[in-house]
Amino acid sequence: MAESLLAPGHTACLGCGELLGARLAIDAAGPNTIVVNTTGCLEVCTSKFPQSAWRVPWIHSLFDNAGPVAAGIEASLRAQGKKQGITVIAQGGDGGMADIGFGFTSGMWERGHDVLTMIFDNEAYMNTGIQRSGLTPFDARTSTSPSGKVSFGNPRPKKDMVQIAVAHGLPYVASTSSSYARDLQTKVKKAIAIEGPTFIHVHTPCPLGWGFAAASTVEIGQLAVKTALFPVVEIEEGKVTKVMSFREKTPVEEYLKPQARFRHLFAGNGAAEQIAQIQAIADQNIERYGLLRSS
Repeated sequence: MAESLLAPGHTACLGCGELLGARLAIDAAGPNTIVVNTTGCLEVCTSKFPQSAWRVPWIHSLFDNAGPVAAGIEASLRAQGKKQGITVIAQGGDGGMADIGFGFTSGMWERGHDVLTMIFDNEAYMNTGIQRSGLTPFDARTSTSPSGKVSFGNPRPKKDMVQIAVAHGLPYVASTSSSYARDLQTKVKKAIAIEGPTFIHVHTPCPLGWGFAAASTVEIGQLAVKTALFPVVEIEEGKVTKVMSFREKTPVEEYLKPQARFRHLFAGNGAAEQIAQIQAIADQNIERYGLLRSS
């Protein structure tokens, strides 16, 4: 078996879903790839000076500007007649790509650059102290959305990056999880074969920030999908073409209970109503994308 393009020896936490997702993605993209990475866990743990775990050209600039740097690389390659056969990826966590750097990402999409954008979503600013991000789920406890007498945690819904990307008119938009290796790699290969801006949202469980056993990373990620709290879908030219469906609905409690960030939801005092609201979010996803199979 060929060596991975993301080498061992990085400093990621044990059981890191983000590193698993990034390794699967770069191995699917192949060696003729240039990666631009935002600041964040993925950047810090793979590029500790003077070493790098990346076996492809890899660039880090500022927290927010992976999009413009990737766009500049793509434009330069095209101007020199060298773009053919080379993949350019702009990637990072939810903080760098969906929050701080989203305006730049939006501009890159609007201009139509042939760049694959990937968000490795661990649902908080993990690198700087587990602060809430725009992709932190409803009622999750973080250091800036603590649970207590006056709060059940994050009061805002998770930002829908898939539909935001669709609204930009991208030809290919997908979501996947580092817990589903074949699905993730199939979508990366499909995205890079399509001309123009493409987007893949990768759900990446974080044992440290979410508070679960490191050996349970894949199981936790699968539960996020099976409960429909993270729907796995594929959208081409604005139309849903494929979803990861299931025969039976898994109650959201099965996903919430193993995670310390949701522990307060099982302590009484109105918590049952909060769990019902989270179940309603999952049910809306099921209805929207037709995730529940009839047979």
